[in-house]
Amino acid sequence: MPKKTEKKIKVAFVFGTRPESIKIYPVIKEAKEYPHWIEPVIILTAQHREMLDQMIRLFQIQPDIDLGIMEHGQSLSQINSSTLLKLEKVFKDIQPDMVLVQGDTTTAFSGALAAFYQKIKIGHIEAGLRTFKKYYPFPEEINRRLITVLADYHFTPTPLAVKWLVEEGVDRENIFITGNTVIDALILMQEDNFQFKDSRINRFTGPEKKILLVTIHRRENWGEPLEKVCQTLIEIEQKHKNVVVFFPVHKNPIIREVVYKYLKDKENIILLEPLDYREMANLMALSTIILTDSGGIQEEAPALGKPVLILRTETERPEVVNIGAARLVGTDPSTICREVELLLKSPDYYNKMALQKSPYGDGLAAKRIIHYILYQYNYLAELPAEFVSPLDIC
Repeated sequence: MPKKTEKKIKVAFVFGTRPESIKIYPVIKEAKEYPHWIEPVIILTAQHREMLDQMIRLFQIQPDIDLGIMEHGQSLSQINSSTLLKLEKVFKDIQPDMVLVQGDTTTAFSGALAAFYQKIKIGHIEAGLRTFKKYYPFPEEINRRLITVLADYHFTPTPLAVKWLVEEGVDRENIFITGNTVIDALILMQEDNFQFKDSRINRFTGPEKKILLVTIHRRENWGEPLEKVCQTLIEIEQKHKNVVVFFPVHKNPIIREVVYKYLKDKENIILLEPLDYREMANLMALSTIILTDSGGIQEEAPALGKPVLILRTETERPEVVNIGAARLVGTDPSTICREVELLLKSPDYYNKMALQKSPYGDGLAAKRIIHYILYQYNYLAELPAEFVSPLDIC
């Protein structure tokens, strides 16, 4: 039975990028199911203005505060300092009981640090991911380690994340395995017979086509690595006439310049503007193979039964590689071509990857996070048994 209490928990959700918005949206949605206990305050940094706004419209999120920090060509130091200064004033004004940050962006780190300076409780969604390589990915690896030091509550996607946190000295009592909220979002976005806004996608999809979905955006892949990936896609397109490549191109001009230089006007390589999450989720569901350096897609694809070739040499999500649902291929053309060839030609090889069970949960992560918060603030006498994660075996 609920414990008696009068004051609502004021929970500030701080986020500013497309990936954060996707993964924090299910938690905001769940928090709003308890208006008598939780007062959510939605704070946008707008670290990525255009791509964030796209998600805000899709999810129909009404921000309470928009810091609007984005400036053309801003550095990581500028993002961090601007966010810190603006959040200091916001936190003093609204006085939240808890600040929730998601993942490993500069917004997430700055939000956690600003909350720490005001002695506000911090909850970290998607805690415990590690590569143990300082600059891979950059700056995310250090961002997430620093957030760990600052956070009071650690919501981890898997038991392996718990292991890393415990080894770093985090109290096990402050860690709760939830699964990953991206699976919650993915389930919410799926639609039968989905029609895409870009007619080229509808025209090029069909049983006779093998769809190769490509995304790439990480800083360590800028320049020569991205050029090699583009050249590899040309080779694949020329060799496999039944393959169509869909490539949503990141808004960053450094990426767009290279991609359009190599891949524009290729018959079976379709360059797309960034898709909203509903469109991306449904395109992933139609895909045959996914090539990506995105962390989120590494989590989403196994839930859809799609083999993932990771365009990186390290991943902070080793679970998906360990179970065989993904391969680390880096940006080496011969490695990428070999793996694509095997997946296209060998049903056994394909099924060994596609049929692996997702290690990232069952779509109830947001419920677990909100129930845990209610429990910690004495609004629930105990955690409902049905929301204790089946992954919580550590």
